[in-house]
Amino acid sequence: MKQIIAVVKPYLVEKVLEALRLAPLEACTVREVKGYGRQKSYLDQYRGSEYSLAFLPKVEITLWVDDTRTDEIVRKIVEVARTGRMGDGKIMVLPVESCDARIAHATGETGEKGTGETGQASPGANGGKGRA
Repeated sequence: MKQIIAVVKPYLVEKVLEALRLAPLEACTVREVKGYGRQKSYLDQYRGSEYSLAFLPKVEITLWVDDTRTDEIVRKIVEVARTGRMGDGKIMVLPVESCDARIAHATGETGEKGTGETGQASPGANGGKGRA
């Protein structure tokens, strides 16, 4: 399994997520972030306001995918998120060594079953009696 972290421009997030809607993803998270790349001290306009690119608003999309689908998912992200201009963002692909500690918060299930796959269930912190 691989973890793909894509940092993209905020106005492109919906397009990226739509392109990935039918993709075979294990899981996905999205969060607003701020950061900078090589342009550090460059000033630019973003939606009518001038920003120091030292900390531009971006959105981080984190995906977990099967090893065999990684290239396909990265290609889809690049197709949608690349404008060819400075500040397009970054895509990082990281190996996921082990997922044995995955826990589904609502059910307390661990391991493969914690992600909806087959495996052993754990009673969780509250003895398996629903919500804590």
